[in-house]
Amino acid sequence: MVKTPEGIWEEADLAARRLAGLALNPSTPQDVLLRLLAEGPAAVRMVLCRDRVLPDAVVDAVIEHPDTYTRSFFARNPHVAPAQRVRLIDDPEWFVRAHLADGPRMPFQARPEPLPDEALVHMIRTYGNDELAGLFYQQISTELLRTMHTHPDAKVRRWGVGAWKSLSADARAALLADPDEDVRDGALLRTRNEDAAWLESALPAKPCHGRTDMLCNLPLTRAVVDLVLTAPASDDERAMIAHNPSLPADVVVLLAADPDPEVREGIAYRADLGPAERRALAVDPDPRVRLALSLHPALSEEERAAIDYEVPTGRGFYYSPAPWVPRAPEDVRRDALSAHPMLRRRAAGVHSLPPDLVARLADDEDLGVRVTLAQNHPDAPAALLLRSFLGYTGPDRSHLATRPNFPTTRLAAFADHEDPEVRALALRDPETAPAVVERLTRDPDPAVRAAAARHPDLPRPRLTELLDDEELAHPAAANPALDVVEIRRLARTLADPAGPRADTLT
Repeated sequence: MVKTPEGIWEEADLAARRLAGLALNPSTPQDVLLRLLAEGPAAVRMVLCRDRVLPDAVVDAVIEHPDTYTRSFFARNPHVAPAQRVRLIDDPEWFVRAHLADGPRMPFQARPEPLPDEALVHMIRTYGNDELAGLFYQQISTELLRTMHTHPDAKVRRWGVGAWKSLSADARAALLADPDEDVRDGALLRTRNEDAAWLESALPAKPCHGRTDMLCNLPLTRAVVDLVLTAPASDDERAMIAHNPSLPADVVVLLAADPDPEVREGIAYRADLGPAERRALAVDPDPRVRLALSLHPALSEEERAAIDYEVPTGRGFYYSPAPWVPRAPEDVRRDALSAHPMLRRRAAGVHSLPPDLVARLADDEDLGVRVTLAQNHPDAPAALLLRSFLGYTGPDRSHLATRPNFPTTRLAAFADHEDPEVRALALRDPETAPAVVERLTRDPDPAVRAAAARHPDLPRPRLTELLDDEELAHPAAANPALDVVEIRRLARTLADPAGPRADTLT
């Protein structure tokens, strides 16, 4: 039976859980880490190689480790520098190379740090397509992405064709005349995607992802538009073309009065919407349509204020990677100064927001504005981060506590908070009293208990007790307050790893 790494971890016995904790413990000596790597069971090697920063000597040993899965854990480690992971670039096993290309499993929708440009070029030249799948593009630097279409190696230029929409006319012409046939073919396919007549001939007859992409994003002939209006392949195709930039003006007018509110909502977002249609949609009976129209760039602040829109509060506020092409600063400032909360939220997600707007939006009355700023701006202030964490309970809330300026002081006061995620903040505070830390090891919430077990001020008798606790032995063994003598004593329990084998992992 093939098991996932997490499944292997769940089956680990008490001794293995202790060893896995030692593997994560920053106080564990290097020689013990090397022994855990050489002799530890799969669950221990997994957390050691995947879930922490490692000393250089341990990295050297990981790179040379005979087990494919052990090396693949390190290939996906988000805590180590790309220059360390890239040492696996020519690993003899495709499984390891594919995991290196796929990249670390990053939390909170964040992107991994790019691999060195020369490494990416080497991978493009030597890897197969199956090894370059997944998140490969997320590990390419912006600089390399912008120059791939002019790279001297044809294989790299083929990847550069993927940036077609952002390339200049001269750059496109060069790719169409490239000496490499595959580069020319890739460029030609991109030109066909801009040819409405060719796309009409290639439009799939039945609903599928390809047909949806064409109807939403690619240029449409009048014949295709009329087909959707009169004989659509599915009921939602009018809503698809409502967003398409190539939609004829008369069809925009027609769909602005469509009986389906989803269609009208799509039309309301269009920048080419005429004044008469804007006036009609501003008083649409559907609140989603009115909200969409209230964001229209042609409206004045007075016109927005006259619309009866309702700002949604139930959606999440996420981290969003910075776009390749940044927004115009004047547009960002206009949105940040708007009376419309949704426009201020849009501005708050800009990573390069200037200090005066950061200060303004950090004190915004709208929770969504504050949380979006806290989730995205690299210099979000500590007070904003804590206020956002306390006030927001939606998706990616925990991301806020990973932001660079999140406070670690004056958090002990939250030890009795009714929200377990807030109670756990007290365990980030080095001033939290040892008696409180000990009490939190018995907290009703398992995440709070685990955090308390790792707190360096946990009283020693309780820490010793937890090392024999089936649930908390792992975080207790990761507690940096363990002295080296105790760590070496626990490491002596390293048994013959006859339990779960690394080759049962996927």
